[in-house]
Amino acid sequence: MKQGSGQDRGGGRAPLVMHVFPTFAVGGAQVRFAAIANHFGPEFRHIVVSLDGNLACSERLDSGLDVTFPAVAAAKDAMLTAAWRYRRLLKDWRPDVLVTCNWGAIEFALANVVPVVRHLHVVDGFGPEERSAPIPRRVLVRRLALGRSPVVLPSRNLVRIVRDLWKLPASVIRYVPNGIDLERFAADGSLRGGAEPVIGTVAALREEKNIGRLLRAFAALPSGQLVIVGDGPERPALEALAGALGIAGRVTFAGHHLATAGFYARFDIFALSSDTEQMPLSAIEAMASGLPVVSTDVGDVASMVAPENAGFIVPMDDAALSAALAALAAGPALRRRIGAANLLKARAEFDQAAMFAAYGALWRG
Repeated sequence: MKQGSGQDRGGGRAPLVMHVFPTFAVGGAQVRFAAIANHFGPEFRHIVVSLDGNLACSERLDSGLDVTFPAVAAAKDAMLTAAWRYRRLLKDWRPDVLVTCNWGAIEFALANVVPVVRHLHVVDGFGPEERSAPIPRRVLVRRLALGRSPVVLPSRNLVRIVRDLWKLPASVIRYVPNGIDLERFAADGSLRGGAEPVIGTVAALREEKNIGRLLRAFAALPSGQLVIVGDGPERPALEALAGALGIAGRVTFAGHHLATAGFYARFDIFALSSDTEQMPLSAIEAMASGLPVVSTDVGDVASMVAPENAGFIVPMDDAALSAALAALAAGPALRRRIGAANLLKARAEFDQAAMFAAYGALWRG
């Protein structure tokens, strides 16, 4: 990754896009950005600010991209003081567009209330503190910071929240569904259907993913294997929980993997046990691999999956998740039928081309 070489198709300097993330650890927003940046290559230059200093997702960026990672510490002072400090950075760097992501980057949005540069804000979801309801003080700050900037939302649920609860004007709302490289996750099913069903999940092992719920639900099944792909701060506690539940021998903690398509190809069932999601990429990846999805009823998941899969989107309850897993574990023909329906829906609705076009237009202005 290098600085200063980007050119647009007309031979001039490519637009400079400044992205501010609370963290650039591997997550849905960061993986999506990497896919879009890689797609456009030299058409854009990038500044990526990771406010916690974590740059793990940089591994997904192509080596030839024009991207820099300046060290900008997260604000520890008062919000307005931090915004004033960040405003000076915007004046110094003068990007063509500022892209802020989620609440953790809101001080940068506030820094541009009196515009220095063109701005857009991306909302992918909320932390555990706003899982059940928005925090009123934050809603007021969002109205102030985002009332005149395009706000990009990947889920219909987020559109409803931003419109009805945050009261942002319809003129700023942009619905842009997530998309993926569908062919990369295509699977012929030949690695499935073993003696025991393989239930799998792909997730960062963080609190809001509630992998503990999945472990408890799986523990009630008489047989099967559970594969957990991903890493994070919750891993030691989750490994201890698997031992306490007596299922350590049936659970594989596979760790972090850059390429995950091979895991989906071996799963019989994909499971999502989160407390909060909006439009999870992992669910789309599972659908593109022809898998049935068992999930808590979060975000847009119920409308993302095919109608045949709807009965396996359940409340945030261990027993409900376990019952859905058990029904699919016992029905290989049912798994194949639902997986085929999910594959058709993924191909119809979640190809990345539309996402690339939308973000390219937003970055260019």
